[in-house]
Amino acid sequence: MLEPIGLSAVATEVYRASLLGSGGSVEELAALVGRPAEMVREALDECVRLGLIRPSWENPGRVRAISPDVGLQALLARQEADLRTRQRQIADTRVEVARLTEEFAAQRSRSERYEVEQLQGLDRIRDRIQELSADCTRSLVAFAPGGHQTRDNREASRPLTEALRSRGVVMRTVYLDSIYNDPATVEHARWLVGLGNNVRTVASLPARMIIFDGEAAIVPMDPDNSGEGALLFRGRGTLATLSELFRMVWERAAPVTTARKQRTSTDARGLTGQERAVLRLLSEGLTDEGVARKLGVSVRTGRRITAELMARLGARSRFQAGLRAAHLGWLGEHPDEDGTPEGGLADLLDLAPPGGADADAPTGSRLAGR
Repeated sequence: MLEPIGLSAVATEVYRASLLGSGGSVEELAALVGRPAEMVREALDECVRLGLIRPSWENPGRVRAISPDVGLQALLARQEADLRTRQRQIADTRVEVARLTEEFAAQRSRSERYEVEQLQGLDRIRDRIQELSADCTRSLVAFAPGGHQTRDNREASRPLTEALRSRGVVMRTVYLDSIYNDPATVEHARWLVGLGNNVRTVASLPARMIIFDGEAAIVPMDPDNSGEGALLFRGRGTLATLSELFRMVWERAAPVTTARKQRTSTDARGLTGQERAVLRLLSEGLTDEGVARKLGVSVRTGRRITAELMARLGARSRFQAGLRAAHLGWLGEHPDEDGTPEGGLADLLDLAPPGGADADAPTGSRLAGR
């Protein structure tokens, strides 16, 4: 069958009959192939168009077949040429498909990196903080857990903080109450306030966090081990949630003072912010080490606070202390100093009431602390 090179079945029969019968008229060829004359006439037109049959020069009304080594080979050559052209087109299309696939994959990868970027190693984290700080133009807010700030962290933060303030960036930072145990950290906080920043403290913080212009946020992969790396978030939903978390913590935090002493203000139940935080952390099953880490104090101090609470509750064990604290309502909503209970996420964090400073005032940040 010659269909693959463009010759129909009827045209093949007519060409074969003409070739083997040395030509003939339409009627003769129709009789040879057993087809109607009209069908044979159409088949002849097809063969003439393909260069396989031509009219006889000697006998008008009759046709002659072109030798297959000429006609069919020429037809086959044209088909092969068309095939090669088609193969080149397919190859070009394949390259274009591959290019488009690569572009799409790159775009998706960029999109994924834009939404969530994983940062490995302290150097990479600090480099990214510097890059984001350089691009920051409006606001920077941060949680700085861990209690006292190391000398290296304090010194590393100063150039970034000064550069941000020189550009008019509004800055707010929340530290732990335990910074009051470290004179150097309190002095650093006073330096931040002296630059026009505002710093507040709370008993405990959920994790370290920095938010740049409300558009990018860096948080540790493991809140208890910053060395594990960090995640950079840019998604609008994630940023909205983290910004709301900061707002709620900020509103319940107290402004830093120049006094080098632990904050001792209590609520209507006689509990300090640290004591409320310890009760909450114990109820979550944290160990003495975990409680101390969350408060930014030594394990010895954490154990002392726990022991004092157990004594006040008349409890002989952590479990019994948790039961009695829950029975007394110390683990739920706690009233402010005026006796009015407040709910929400801030209460879950057991944050102390604000001290009256303007919540919209700019604040400082320990940018490079890890």
